[in-house]
Amino acid sequence: MSEQPEGSDAVEVIGEGATGAALILCEHASHRIPAEYDGLGLSDEAATSHAAWDPGARDLALHLMRRLDGTLVASTVSRLVYDCNRPPEAASAMPGKSELIEVPGNAGLTQAQRDRRTEAVYRPFCAAVTAQIEARAARTQPTAIITVHSFTPVYYGQMRETEVGILHDADSALADAMLKAGAKLERRGLHRNRPYGPEDGVTHSLQIHGMAHDLPNVMIEVRNDLLQTPAQIAAMGDELCAMITPALVHLGLQTQGAAHA
Repeated sequence: MSEQPEGSDAVEVIGEGATGAALILCEHASHRIPAEYDGLGLSDEAATSHAAWDPGARDLALHLMRRLDGTLVASTVSRLVYDCNRPPEAASAMPGKSELIEVPGNAGLTQAQRDRRTEAVYRPFCAAVTAQIEARAARTQPTAIITVHSFTPVYYGQMRETEVGILHDADSALADAMLKAGAKLERRGLHRNRPYGPEDGVTHSLQIHGMAHDLPNVMIEVRNDLLQTPAQIAAMGDELCAMITPALVHLGLQTQGAAHA
């Protein structure tokens, strides 16, 4: 079931009412650019590139949602229109350039234009997350915030060795527990706070949806060449669940075997 709060089509909520602890966010789930933004002046290639979204992230988030009996909140709008993992005051919320790609439709935005995008995209996403947090609190349901992203293998011409990044801000409890469980995945390039970290401004969702509500939280980054087929996505999702599930148990958020297989 997918629901849009307050009539917004900028966000989807899937698995509402699920009993598992995982509240999964996917801020960069879509490369959709609503018609009113006239494609942001981008070529078709740029508009569907990793600059516009996180390829494979939504499908990976759905796999985790099903395995963990969780709930997914996902943006349905390209991060080049508004990046829901950035606060409105950040220039990167509506970037004029993403890596090597210029975004003509984001050049010279007035404050009024920025405010309209914030109200159209960011506020509904945040409201949907808050509604899920409040509903879970009302039924005393343990909750962990898990944000799901993917990243490009080559950035500014450099190949990245990280395959899976486990990111955190000041609250590292869930990340610590996942990395401890992940030590068994010896063949993986598994790293803490890489390829990004708090200093890169990527932990906004963890701060406002996790830490501000005293909820354990973690950001997962997967290199997108490992998410190109349904089989790859399922395999990666299972590997991540092998870290997430014992971490949730360790933190007392679920009992052993509570998540669906």
